[in-house]
Formats: sequence, structure tokens, C-alpha cells
Amino acid sequence: HVSRTIAGMNIMNALFMVVSAVVAMVLLKAGLTIPQIFLATAIMNGVVAVYIFSLVPEFLIRFLAWILIHTFYRVRIINGQAIPDEGPAVLVCNHVSYVDAIAIMAASPRPVRFVMDHQIFKIPVMSWLFRNVRAIPIAPVKEDPWLTEKAFVDIAQALHEGELVCIFPEGKLTRDGELNPFKGGVQKIIDRSPVPVLPMALRGLWGSLFSRDPSNPVARTFKRGLFSRLELTVGEPIAPEAVSPEGLQEQVRALRGDWK
Repeated sequence: HVSRTIAGMNIMNALFMVVSAVVAMVLLKAGLTIPQIFLATAIMNGVVAVYIFSLVPEFLIRFLAWILIHTFYRVRIINGQAIPDEGPAVLVCNHVSYVDAIAIMAASPRPVRFVMDHQIFKIPVMSWLFRNVRAIPIAPVKEDPWLTEKAFVDIAQALHEGELVCIFPEGKLTRDGELNPFKGGVQKIIDRSPVPVLPMALRGLWGSLFSRDPSNPVARTFKRGLFSRLELTVGEPIAPEAVSPEGLQEQVRALRGDWK
């Protein structure tokens, strides 16, 4: 299969080289200089890139997330190889800041489906971003039971199709840097779809501008400075029959350690 794919790509490359040579000849005959031909080529490549990214915007968003995180933080990923190269899994992480999903998205070698509060999902402009990364909105049962059930169905479908799904079991951002109790949603997910669970812990985001640290945001931002450290620690996969909210909370707390 790989051999046939490479052979097909070689044929396509040869055709495009012939076409590009003909186009270059036409442009030269029309009076364009060599630098102008390079400029025209760059513009055409830009148009094609925009078209491709419009077809698969998720990859562009993941690329931008990687640039954003690595621009402002010195990122270190510990045991990242534990994230499976293929097959379904549920990622469970502590919820420290508003950029937790971006950090995980930038660190993961594969696309991740994030489960998020439906009110945040509906934020104008941002909703376009959330839809394109195929986030799954969820609501409390008392607020919207239909949307709650739909979220669990969508999660089960994503796992059935072999995707990674990330959930923040605390259900809200921490206000003191410590873990909030893990809710039972993750247990419900595993009961429906018995897949491995990967505990993860973000360290270094507490006290950042994007966290709910009650201290002065400007002062703590200058205190941290640019390129502060950020770590994502990934634990070993847990078998579905061994999963419990309390056990996952202890696993995530152990991975995080004392550094928030």
C-alpha cells in the first residue's frame, strides 16, 4: 500500500513539474523577470495553502497552537510517548488555566477532541474555532439533559472511530491551584466505551495571566517573565476496568507534584 502511494505521488510530482516548466516558459515569454516568477510562484503556493487549510482547518489550528505555546513558554513534555500513535483513548488532565486545551493540543502528536462547557463553546468568534477543532459541548444534566446525553453519544462515537478524547474531570478551573474533586462523567464515558485512560498533569500555568490566581494579574505576569517553564506530564495508560474518578484524581495529583 505504501509503495503504491509513493508511486502515485511520484507520478503526480512529475506532472506538476512539467506543468510548472510550461508555466515558467509562458511567464518568461510574457516578459516577467526571474524574481517576478519566484514571486508569482510564492503567491500561487500561498493560495493553494489557504485552500488546503480551509479543507482541514484543524491542522492549521494545531500548528498555530504549537507556535503560540512555544513562543511564550519553555515547554517540556514528560513521557509523551505514552500517548498512543493510534487507537482510542481518554485523556484526563487537571484544569489550571484557560489555555490548558491549547497546551495539550500543541503537545499531542495526534488531533484531540476536547469536551468543554457549552456556554464557553457558544462564545462569539471563539465558537468558530471550537467547531473547527471538533470540540464536544456538554451541559449539566439539570440545565440541558438533551445536550448532556448528546455529548456522551458524541464522545462514544469519537472513541468508536479510534480518536483521542480529552476531558477535564474537575468541571471548572481551579481557584487556588489545587485539584477540585473529579466528577463522575469520566466513569460514565468508560462504562459506555471501555478504552484506556491516560492521566496527565499540567505544571507551571498556575499564577499565569490565564489562570484564576486572585493576585494582581499584571504584577504576577511581570514576575513570571517571558518564557516561563511549562510541563505536561503524561502517565501510563490505565485499563478501563481499573478506572475510578478518585483513583484518577490521585494519579493526576501524583503526576503534578508540588509544582502548580
